[in-house]
Amino acid sequence: MEKNKTAQNRRSFLKSSVLAGGGLLISFKLLSEFTFKGSSGTLDLPEQWNELTGYIKITADNIIKIYNPNPEFGQNVMTSLPMMVAEELGVDWQKVVVEMGPHDNVKLGPQFTGGSNSVRMYWKPLREAGAAARQMLIDSAAQGWGVPANEISTKAGVLYHEKSGKSGTYGSFASAAAALPIPKVVKLKDAKDFNVVRHSQKNVAGKNIVTGKPLFGMDYTQEGMLIAMIEHPRAFGMKLKSFDATETLKMPGITDVFSMKMYEEGYEQAGFDTRTFNDLLVVVGKTTWEVMNARKKLKVIWEPISETKETVAGFRGKNVVTIPAGLESTSTQLAQMAEYAKKPAQQLRKDGDSETAFKNAAQIIERTYTAPFLAHNCMEPMNFFAHVTDEKALLVGPHQAPGWIEPTISKILNLPADKIEIRIARMGGGFGLRAYGHFVTEAALISKKIKAPVKLVYSREDDMTYGIYRPMYTVTYRAALDTNKNLIAFHIKGGGIPEHAVHPNRFPAGAIDNYLAEGWAIPSNITIGAFRAPGSNFNGATEQAFLDELAEAMGKDPIDFRLELLQRAKEKPVGKNNEYDVDRYAGVLHLVKEKSGWNNPENKQYSRGVAAYFCHNSYAAHVIDMLKKDGQPYVERVISAIDCGIVVNPDAATNMVQGAVVDGIGNAMYGGLTHKDGVTEQNNFNRYRIIRMREAPRKIDVHFVENNIDPTGLGEPPFPPVFAAVANALYKSMGKRFYTQPFSKEL
Repeated sequence: MEKNKTAQNRRSFLKSSVLAGGGLLISFKLLSEFTFKGSSGTLDLPEQWNELTGYIKITADNIIKIYNPNPEFGQNVMTSLPMMVAEELGVDWQKVVVEMGPHDNVKLGPQFTGGSNSVRMYWKPLREAGAAARQMLIDSAAQGWGVPANEISTKAGVLYHEKSGKSGTYGSFASAAAALPIPKVVKLKDAKDFNVVRHSQKNVAGKNIVTGKPLFGMDYTQEGMLIAMIEHPRAFGMKLKSFDATETLKMPGITDVFSMKMYEEGYEQAGFDTRTFNDLLVVVGKTTWEVMNARKKLKVIWEPISETKETVAGFRGKNVVTIPAGLESTSTQLAQMAEYAKKPAQQLRKDGDSETAFKNAAQIIERTYTAPFLAHNCMEPMNFFAHVTDEKALLVGPHQAPGWIEPTISKILNLPADKIEIRIARMGGGFGLRAYGHFVTEAALISKKIKAPVKLVYSREDDMTYGIYRPMYTVTYRAALDTNKNLIAFHIKGGGIPEHAVHPNRFPAGAIDNYLAEGWAIPSNITIGAFRAPGSNFNGATEQAFLDELAEAMGKDPIDFRLELLQRAKEKPVGKNNEYDVDRYAGVLHLVKEKSGWNNPENKQYSRGVAAYFCHNSYAAHVIDMLKKDGQPYVERVISAIDCGIVVNPDAATNMVQGAVVDGIGNAMYGGLTHKDGVTEQNNFNRYRIIRMREAPRKIDVHFVENNIDPTGLGEPPFPPVFAAVANALYKSMGKRFYTQPFSKEL
């Protein structure tokens, strides 16, 4: 049994009050103040918990409601987070009502979904809240029955005193419990005693999703609501000069056309205030169809931008970002990256003397990899509702981090935070894009301008051509071998537009005496942002493909080679900043080797590729089994091994890994966004290739390492190694290595 000090007083941790009807309300105020550190975009959590709240409501008739504090975009935190509360509260999960909590900076803190941190950062706080509530109910029953509290047990929302034969529901003691002091120490269950956590529970929103209930931002409506759409330049590097809306205003249903600025001159952006076009040209009307048609009648003159510098107050402090002028094209960007790769770069890590080792090498293996911009392509394009008056603002829609956008809205509208209400809708996909606040800010400014409730809607073309993409990357790996084909040096030099993806302290750093990591970047006016497993999705893809090729050159089995390196990192680690846990990393390799029957004769029919990677605190390995269908490579089967600590909801976790596998295969094979003279060449799905249902694997077997490590994240870690496993299987299938994504272009 784990004893946890609640550490906070009644004001700062568990607040209780009597509800109307004689119930108990418990809210838990537990954390915030976490910051991004490092280029990976992962979150470092502080030691002290504060500013995050959730609620447990228990009515007199024993209705138990648990609020989910974090935004939901398909990762099923709506189920998994309340499960953790229910586990320690000791209730029958089937009788729990779950609702999405409202945004509240005071009670619920940042409410951030991203970085694979939802379960990780809530693991103890939510369990402590459930355990504290349970103890308060026990104490109230003990007083009511006149018996020692340690003689009372609970089961499925009922309190029992075995000696006297007395029992009572939580609801019958809820009102009395509300008047008791908060326990200073709570006991948390041992993992072996879990009966909700680690047991598969169905998605609490599943029925509403499949029956088409209004859950998403696109579903939201309000009486008198207007529709707004923004006309932005079709080319990056351009801005609004002038417009003629005469014909647009003649179209049916159109109420207004105007231009406005998003940020005024000198505005200091927060880390997620990223936006591409500052001058907005807005069309407002009664219906989406009318606005879309009327927008086509605009006569607009665009002009080139000048180079500018913007101050961004991000998570690593203030940074001055250069926005260059010019119309960028993919062909020139590739040439530019090739030139930059030849120049000296920033040294990110150096162990030993790699320069001498390469000079003395018997063999040098050098390979360069590239990948294009990627669009997030959420199923639900960006949208948000806003009703702004002089006194207050109501904002409703899908967003990953409402607590991060609220300060921006407050500053832009000149309204105090307590006058801004944000309601969180279920997201039709996020993948990092919905952590940014441009579309929320745009909606708020439009509503303020027209003095009416409005829903801003992006078309698919708007969504895909607005920017905030996964960056464009390149990296060169070099490995030095001695005469006995021993690995004596390793060099990684990566760059990108407008950032690189090098993680200098990741594997194989720590396993090689002479190791050098360098990075460089080229400024761009094409905006970028977080994309599932930021940076890692390219770094993991290329590193693991290169290690496969290196293993072949050394005459080693690819899994055994990785395990040898990990063993070296364990027995004689190099450097002090190695991010990964050797045993956990090796664990997923051993598990995937076993579950895939890696060397079994019956699997010789497949072209097999393997890859493993660590990011966002968890470990993932995949074996891709590829066949040929109509002469083309096809991923028939995937075997996955994951170590994410304790798995809260096994079915949901399996689904997340399966989704990451399909997503990874699709992006590796087909994903790519190109530009010509600043114009995005793929502006809808007829031009932007995504994986088809017939191309998805027939079978994805997911296996989790069983341990009692606290949960360490799952949304992102399975994604990066999929790319490399596909590349390595393609080599076996096609007899050639693939260095440029998407791979389908070379087939």
